[in-house]
Amino acid sequence: MDWLMVHENDPDIDEPFVPPVGNVVGGAAVTQSPTDEPSIADPAEGTAGGDGSIDVDDPSKVPLSEEERLEQVRRLEELMRLKQAERRERERAEELEREKQRRKDGQELQHIRQKLQDDDMKKLSDQRMKEKMEDKMARQRVKDKIARDREERAQKFGVVSPASTATSSQPAQPTPPSPTSHGPPPTKKEYDESRIQIRLLDGSTLTAVFKSQEPLAAVRVYVQVNGNTPEGQDFTLLSPYPRNEYTELDMEKPLKELGLVPSAVLVVIKK
Repeated sequence: MDWLMVHENDPDIDEPFVPPVGNVVGGAAVTQSPTDEPSIADPAEGTAGGDGSIDVDDPSKVPLSEEERLEQVRRLEELMRLKQAERRERERAEELEREKQRRKDGQELQHIRQKLQDDDMKKLSDQRMKEKMEDKMARQRVKDKIARDREERAQKFGVVSPASTATSSQPAQPTPPSPTSHGPPPTKKEYDESRIQIRLLDGSTLTAVFKSQEPLAAVRVYVQVNGNTPEGQDFTLLSPYPRNEYTELDMEKPLKELGLVPSAVLVVIKK
């Protein structure tokens, strides 16, 4: 009992007892080193000498009664129950601590995943905004190029571009009538002919003069005869300024009615 009370905090106190090597029951007495712990003899049998007699002069070797043995067993069982309860409590505390650490690690992992997802969404949003900006700039470049092409064609064909007139910074001021002019306003000149410049499909041009009362179909026939249009190619005529694609009904109208007198520029396009 004294040994158990001294070694009750040993980590292997609950392990089963393993007898030392060489200790054989009924054999010769094994010499015990000074460092070895004294073995616990059965109190009921007492401590026998070499001849089996009991040394009654030593109080620690007096055999225990049945009640004392039961009391010692009860104390040992109680001690074992306390040790087992402490071990279970310790294991429960360790398990709780591991569960807390696992939840903490899970929350940190979830936070990292959320941050990575937010970063990906931000990168995707920035990429879309960049693509939209580039697309907008590309459309603006195309519009500027179209406007420049219109200006160049207008200067080439001698037609005033509506874009140039719309973007002029200062509107033209009307010239005030001279106080000395009292005559009637000049009459509008009537033109009997129209000079038509035609741009073909291959980029070349034709220039011809038509009567103002001739239908637009005469211009189309002229293109079919003198132009490099493939045989069987169906086409129509287009007025670029202002843009107007002529239909079959317009082909029967005279040039004067269509506003193509005294001069005009027409473009051949495929149907």
